[in-house]
Amino acid sequence: MNNIYELKQKVLNGGEITREEAISLADAPIDELCAAANEIRERFCGDIFDMCTIINGKSGRCSENCKYCAQSAHYNTLCEEYPLLSTEKLVEGALYNYERGVLRYSIVCSGKRLSVSEVDSLCESIRAIKKACPIKVCISAGLLDEASFRKLKDAGVDRVHNNLESSRRFFPEVCTTHSFDDKITAINASKSAGLEVCSGGILGLGEMFEDRIDMVLEARKLGVKSIPVNILNPIPNTPFEKNPVLSEEEAARTVAIFRFLIPDGQIRLAGGRGLLSDMGKSLFRSGANAAISGDMLTTRGISIDNDMKMCDELGYRVELR
Repeated sequence: MNNIYELKQKVLNGGEITREEAISLADAPIDELCAAANEIRERFCGDIFDMCTIINGKSGRCSENCKYCAQSAHYNTLCEEYPLLSTEKLVEGALYNYERGVLRYSIVCSGKRLSVSEVDSLCESIRAIKKACPIKVCISAGLLDEASFRKLKDAGVDRVHNNLESSRRFFPEVCTTHSFDDKITAINASKSAGLEVCSGGILGLGEMFEDRIDMVLEARKLGVKSIPVNILNPIPNTPFEKNPVLSEEEAARTVAIFRFLIPDGQIRLAGGRGLLSDMGKSLFRSGANAAISGDMLTTRGISIDNDMKMCDELGYRVELR
């Protein structure tokens, strides 16, 4: 009886695999591992596919020094800069996506955190979105406190996005202007405000495989069920501009292990999916069951129409869980 089968049965029977068991899968035969992860996905999530889109609600001039990011003011990336978008623009984006079958719309704002006045302005926009259509609204607004998250929830926000980015051990290699614990504090504040949480990270920053596993274990401990998986798209003039692009096999292996760790969650392919030759189709057979569709914040993504067709080909239904 091999290790993959034993761990798959453990998960299918309702158990949780340990850190050591997850690490042991890093050398497992890839085809067998991906097939087992897909079986776990089918058992716990069925054929439901969670598709969301994002809009760059506030761009550039970010005070933080995240080494992968085109929007950091610390690096000369020629990123477009603008303040918080108007209510009209944000409602227009929500309607565009809802009319194409997207059920979740995320407003992503650059910066360490939104100011009080920006939070109030965003709340007005969210109320207008919810009046215009029933799309679910997610926000990524930085390291806010519980009171700000409560305002946003009262306005109609359903979920907060706040990526851990990597493990606690490796995080200082990614950013030094805020800490891993700052992330945890903000996530717990959003949970206390009654919001769902979406939190994952980026592959290919220079981390070890153990760092990826530790990141998801942290998310599991926080009760997170939506795990964005970004593949680093090296941006010129950032410190990570020369990082090698992750191989497709390593991406599939990572996604499969994440499914073993979060069997009933949404393993969500996010930024960098366009770097994959099949736009992620093989990863959606390896445990992933969610995606950010359309363009990313500063890079091109996969069109909603193409993603809808891919879901049909793979036998998925675009619905919310």
